[in-house]
Amino acid sequence: MNKSIPKRPFMKEWHVTGFMVFLLLFIAVVLSAQATQVGQDFSMEQFADLWIKMANPDWSYLPKVLTPLAQTVQMAIVGTLIGVIAAIPFAFLAASNIVRNSFVRGIIRFVMNLIRSIPQMLLAALFVAVVGIGTLSGVLALAVFSFGMMFKLLYEAIETVDQGPIEAMRAAGGKHSQVIVFAVIPQVLNQYLSFFLYTLEINVRASAVLGYLGAGGIGLYLNTTVDTFRYDQTSVVILAILVVIILVDALSNKLRETLS
Repeated sequence: MNKSIPKRPFMKEWHVTGFMVFLLLFIAVVLSAQATQVGQDFSMEQFADLWIKMANPDWSYLPKVLTPLAQTVQMAIVGTLIGVIAAIPFAFLAASNIVRNSFVRGIIRFVMNLIRSIPQMLLAALFVAVVGIGTLSGVLALAVFSFGMMFKLLYEAIETVDQGPIEAMRAAGGKHSQVIVFAVIPQVLNQYLSFFLYTLEINVRASAVLGYLGAGGIGLYLNTTVDTFRYDQTSVVILAILVVIILVDALSNKLRETLS
């Protein structure tokens, strides 16, 4: 017996709507590209020339980028450490289960939100203008970014801990510092370390780009090779950054799996 196959509810009810949504999004993208003049100066010849040169890396340039590449990783590690350590007391002050005063919490969160709203690129540009070109600018920019990011992640983790140990410590007459040390920190320590590794991953990627603005590290070499149209050397810089990022991501993922 031949039985007609019933139409799937999704295809029956949503295929027209889905097509219309896709069409509207496509039109919006095209109109936005026209309004912002995206692709107006695009040259297929220059694009092809760039990729041809990048496809033939100048490997003799590799020894020159190893030292700044190491500086980039060091810059990310130092900046991350400064930021995530500095964020600890502010995260506790912003947690509602630690500080009962809503005014204090509100002020802390407001200031931290202001800090987190500043993009990394802008932070790097500001510090380059203040302290000059070099790795110190990159470290400070990454430290401020890590500070804001860790603050947000950590205070939310503190607010979700089990309240049982906290109430028990308070009922036993424990001091505020004892509650934090013995009832809260053991519950959030693994999460804190995981957040640190995650922030470090982001900062290793960001540090390469920040150097492009003069914040030290491999980004300066990336900027130089692009400005001098040595795309064969640019390819070497990009591949070196890629290898470091892959290694850092793999190590971070392994450590975070161990902590979870």
